[in-house]
Amino acid sequence: MTTACGKKEEPVAAAPPAATAPAPAAAPAAAVTDAAKKWIENEFQPSTLSKDQQATEMKWFIDAAAKLKAKGVSEISVVSETIATHEYESKTLAKAFEEITGIKVKHDLIGEGDVVEKLQTSMQSGKSIYDGWITDSDLIGTHYRYGKILNLTDYMAGTGKEWTNPGLDLKDFIGTSFTTAPDGKLYQLPDQQFANLYWFRADLFEKPELKAKFKAKYGYDLGVPLNWSAYEDIAAFFTNDVKNIDGKPIYGHMDYGKKDPSLGWRFTDAWLSMAGAADIGIPNGKPVDEWGIRASADGCTPQGASVSRGGATNSPAAVYALTKYIDWMKKYSPKEAIGMTFGEAGPVPAQGQIAQQIFWYTAFTADMIKPGLPVVNADGTPKWRMAPGPNGPYWKQGMQNGYQDVGSWTFFKDHDANKVAAAWLYAQFVTAKTTSLKKTLVGLTPIRESDIQSKAMTDMAPKLGGLVEFYRSPARVAWTPTGTNVPDYPKLAQLWWKNVAVAVTGEKTPQQAMDNLAEEMDEVMARLERAGMEKCPPKLNPKVDPAKYLSDTGAPWKKLANEKPKGETINYDKLLQAWKDGKVR
Repeated sequence: MTTACGKKEEPVAAAPPAATAPAPAAAPAAAVTDAAKKWIENEFQPSTLSKDQQATEMKWFIDAAAKLKAKGVSEISVVSETIATHEYESKTLAKAFEEITGIKVKHDLIGEGDVVEKLQTSMQSGKSIYDGWITDSDLIGTHYRYGKILNLTDYMAGTGKEWTNPGLDLKDFIGTSFTTAPDGKLYQLPDQQFANLYWFRADLFEKPELKAKFKAKYGYDLGVPLNWSAYEDIAAFFTNDVKNIDGKPIYGHMDYGKKDPSLGWRFTDAWLSMAGAADIGIPNGKPVDEWGIRASADGCTPQGASVSRGGATNSPAAVYALTKYIDWMKKYSPKEAIGMTFGEAGPVPAQGQIAQQIFWYTAFTADMIKPGLPVVNADGTPKWRMAPGPNGPYWKQGMQNGYQDVGSWTFFKDHDANKVAAAWLYAQFVTAKTTSLKKTLVGLTPIRESDIQSKAMTDMAPKLGGLVEFYRSPARVAWTPTGTNVPDYPKLAQLWWKNVAVAVTGEKTPQQAMDNLAEEMDEVMARLERAGMEKCPPKLNPKVDPAKYLSDTGAPWKKLANEKPKGETINYDKLLQAWKDGKVR
């Protein structure tokens, strides 16, 4: 699993559905090979293209691959992390690509941390281990600054033009704003997307006796929490007051706390921004982002993470966020949670004893709708729903709401040009309109507007607990990946889990842990500044009295006198209607 995720005006309203590029002119299906026809008939359905349009698209891939085979390319190797979407690519689409084009694909599936490690090794050695990579868009700032990664905008217009599918239709991709660097160029092509949202047992929230009991105790309705105060009240209510459902313990919260790299993702995947630690700004806070890193006005030059340099990693809002994470896990989640990793904790809500989870990845949707699960009704509809995560007391309108993971195709600039071209073909094949809708229905990690708006997704929506409604709403642009302020994702990300872990165990207070983290982040950025980077290296601000930067007009935010305002909730149906009406919430 991955790591993996506002501006001064109001939040961005979603753009109207992107005008879809004209579909390729229909060619008779006979124009393609029997292999292509077989795959179109038996696997690539449904699609937003007609079968003739699919045949035309496949004919282009066949012809492009033939030119590369003539140059001696017979096999390529690519890599991705292991999630359902990539398993489908590795097991099914790689085979289809080989049968249709004659180019064999070795699509490796490895852990998220291993992908980052191998990528880092390749960047340091200057030799790419793979011909193509699916890496998180969280690395966009890294890719841009080191100058080792292929700039796709220039590639598609230049040497890669003959290898670029005329039906690619970049405007149809919903995540390209996250894979665009400060120079306005595209460095990665989105392959899958999922957000971290609030998850709750809608069936329990609708029980009249529980609603009455909650209202009597807290003075407001049991519903989807809009702020962290309400989330905490609901967590306490289910854990301490309800205690049992159908003879089994019920918990008001779920998390994980083992000292493990995945503990870092829990935080770098926008936990601080959910609390309100960053500045206003979409896709990431400006000038201070959700990691607490301050950057220059153009977002290019990182200037520091600690409050004494104008950052927010150890600010009151960040310390509050870490404190709440520890308190809630210890008070309201199953006792095993504190010893679990991300992968171990992920399946727990599906077992039926969790009432809500503030931080739940929609990548788990496919595993949460399997027939026979305690959280699935007999008719296949879910007992649970997903909704926007509640906001912490420091959060303000126009800030990033939470995290969205965008696993994206990435290529090394100086790698064998013909192998890159073949890997680029495969990347386009697994994201093409011919294949993408079926892939979306399998992995439920949508990347194309046309797929999200399709009848197939409309038909599937009742079984997906709000996923389709979320991706059809403007809310999807307020959930964003790590941005360009982070100059070296691998080096900085590894600092988080070690520092958070000592706060979980009580070896350090949350303030001490965040102070140390901020200091270590500054040390890494100082080394990057001394070593130099091809573009926009860090240039740290001098250390000053933190009071100079703490403010009530921008990050780092001053400590609030009251960090637990009254809880606020909303009825889920009203929330769904807001999405349908084009609002974030």
